[in-house]
Amino acid sequence: MATAKKLTERHLSCSICTDVFKDPATLQCNHTFCKSCLLNYINTRPAAIQAKSLPCPSCRQLTKVTNPHRPVEEWVSQLKPSHVIQGLMDDFGPSAEPVEEHVCSVCTKQGKRTPATAGCSVCNVVFCDECFQSRMETGLCDHEVAQLSDHTETRVMCERHTDKQIELFCRDCKLEICTMCCSLNHRTCKDVEPIESVTHLVREQLTNKLEQLHTNMSVIDKILTRRKSEIEIIKSRSKLLSDQVVEAQETAVRAILRKEKQLLDYIDKATGEQLREFETDIESQEIQLQMYQQEYAITADALTSNSLKDMHAGLGSVGEVSAGNRPAAGRLVFTQDLDKLKKAVDVLQLGKVKVVHDVSDVESSPFLLHTIHCKEDGDRKKPDLFDVTVLSVDGINVTVVADYDNKRLKTYYTSNLKSCHNQLLLSNGPWQIAKYSESQVFVSVPDSKEIVTVNCTPSPVLRSIIRASKVYCALACLNSSQLVASIYEQPYSVDILDMSGRVLRSVTNKMIRNPDYIHVTSSSNLIVSERAVKSLLCVTSEGDTVFTYTPTGDRALTYPWGITTTCSGDVLLVDYDSKVIQLTESGQFVRDVLTRRDGVDNIRAVCVDNEGLMYVMSDSYVKVFEFRRHR
Repeated sequence: MATAKKLTERHLSCSICTDVFKDPATLQCNHTFCKSCLLNYINTRPAAIQAKSLPCPSCRQLTKVTNPHRPVEEWVSQLKPSHVIQGLMDDFGPSAEPVEEHVCSVCTKQGKRTPATAGCSVCNVVFCDECFQSRMETGLCDHEVAQLSDHTETRVMCERHTDKQIELFCRDCKLEICTMCCSLNHRTCKDVEPIESVTHLVREQLTNKLEQLHTNMSVIDKILTRRKSEIEIIKSRSKLLSDQVVEAQETAVRAILRKEKQLLDYIDKATGEQLREFETDIESQEIQLQMYQQEYAITADALTSNSLKDMHAGLGSVGEVSAGNRPAAGRLVFTQDLDKLKKAVDVLQLGKVKVVHDVSDVESSPFLLHTIHCKEDGDRKKPDLFDVTVLSVDGINVTVVADYDNKRLKTYYTSNLKSCHNQLLLSNGPWQIAKYSESQVFVSVPDSKEIVTVNCTPSPVLRSIIRASKVYCALACLNSSQLVASIYEQPYSVDILDMSGRVLRSVTNKMIRNPDYIHVTSSSNLIVSERAVKSLLCVTSEGDTVFTYTPTGDRALTYPWGITTTCSGDVLLVDYDSKVIQLTESGQFVRDVLTRRDGVDNIRAVCVDNEGLMYVMSDSYVKVFEFRRHR
């Protein structure tokens, strides 16, 4: 009964209602709760419902649902308990048959089930009062017999000395021993302690190991999920690249076919002109032939006539046939240079295929591809860029920058091998750009208390203006229906807004003071840069701390500014005017990706596009880097 009670109290009780599980459900983090308790908890978390995920009440880890479009009740009802929990519930749960651990061994042989009150650990048998008394009177048991209770611990006997109980632990030999073993075989050992003094330490170590293993399993599980996702991305990318190569080949073939058609059309045209010229000459010659034939007949008649008058009438000048107007028989000649054609085909480039690494690959290094200069003719001041992001609009990469001093949102892209740029004039200086989709962004305009919605076509087009009640600077999209923004006036805080600018709630955390930039991770956590305390802070949308990055010494931050994350979850942090730092998803330092030694200064913001290129923004330009491995 004691074992069942311990299992029920420690492993089969819901941490929300503190009662034995009723219809248990296990989340991806391996925490288990009653389905009714879990449903009630989720209904108090609208952000989780919006994110189509189930948050764990214990560790806050999110569990993705299989049917996000179904009601929340179905999300919970589809969860199953783990195999371990289900097995324990079957054996020890409320519906399991009661376990009687202490039933008299003697009575059991006689077909009776009498509760035992005493037991012999040497014989491994238990007795009821009557059988024990009978056994003592007959002298059949000379071993030590102990009274049983629900709290009696099972005694472990020594394998060598079966009548001796394990009471000691030899640290030197790492063995559990009895007193006889100690006196006979462990006299030279220096560290032998009572087993009770070691047990709690071992349990503590096992508990720590269990927690570490659980953490390691969670990390590996995330890595496996990410790797499987990357495999699908690689396959999809391979199909896209193959389609692009085929399209390039078809474009080249169409160009060759156009050249072929031009030559064939020229041949047809030149041949037609020659044929028409010769046909006209033939028609003229046929008319002249008919005239000569008529004159020939008249002359022949005059020659045979006896009348001198008729003979004189047949006399007349006969003109000679002129050959000067005859058309020249020109020839069409096709001159082909096979060597030149072969060389042209050899140098023909359908495109280039190369392996581009992501910043998350720590063995890769950044290489500068090109620089986007953001000074335009209409600017009244020197550009003062505050943020940058990259969109993919109909297959075109569009770089979007916020020019604070010139009050403009600017876009840069390449179309038909030509560099293009456009700009949108705003009411005041833009601060941070929040990417909503591949063609739409939200932009904070703090001096006007506005958040504007801009469509990129790829030219920036103002769609709408949200009139805010506060001065919002840092801005990010929390999900498809909510924004998160920081207040740039006392009292400082971070608000969750709906798409109309209405404040839904505030995110409170003692570390959040005056965020300059906000970024939302793939796990819907918030990362904020805090220059006031020179830290990077990651919190949940409820305000619980996930990690803080506050290095000291040579690595101490001077001015944490722009933030972004990579497709693998790594964090990139700009330490203003100094460097770009790479951290793991949990906030551990990885490396300095860029420093002043790489030819960049006044760094303010950073972002990564879908191709793995990194865009680093200073006050007046954006530098684009790709990552390659050294060979």
